[in-house]
Amino acid sequence: MSDTDFWNPMVPELLVRDFHHSLRFYCDLLGFDIRYQRNGPSFAYLQRGCIQIMLQQLDNDGWQVGELQAPFGRGMNLQMVVDQLEPLLLALEENGVALFRQPQEIWYPMGNRASGQREF
Repeated sequence: MSDTDFWNPMVPELLVRDFHHSLRFYCDLLGFDIRYQRNGPSFAYLQRGCIQIMLQQLDNDGWQVGELQAPFGRGMNLQMVVDQLEPLLLALEENGVALFRQPQEIWYPMGNRASGQREF
């Protein structure tokens, strides 16, 4: 099965204030491709390898269940597994994107062993 045949059974959909700005961030900086896109409101289904995410322009008729205040997405973390972290960090730095937390190695208990990863 190719990546274009694969549909994750659960994909986060993020409401965004500036669709085109968010689309550039995910595609140009983080390396996602547009799987498909539509208007009214602006929407894109994005993919990077097997990672999938949806973006939708905030509107008053959508899934907004309460008042949204910037920054959106508070209380939610997204995990992306990538082969190389450094190109992403460089792209973010070159575009003036400040990190909430600098990259660090973190180890989590998983049963009788630990699993480590670099995260930011």
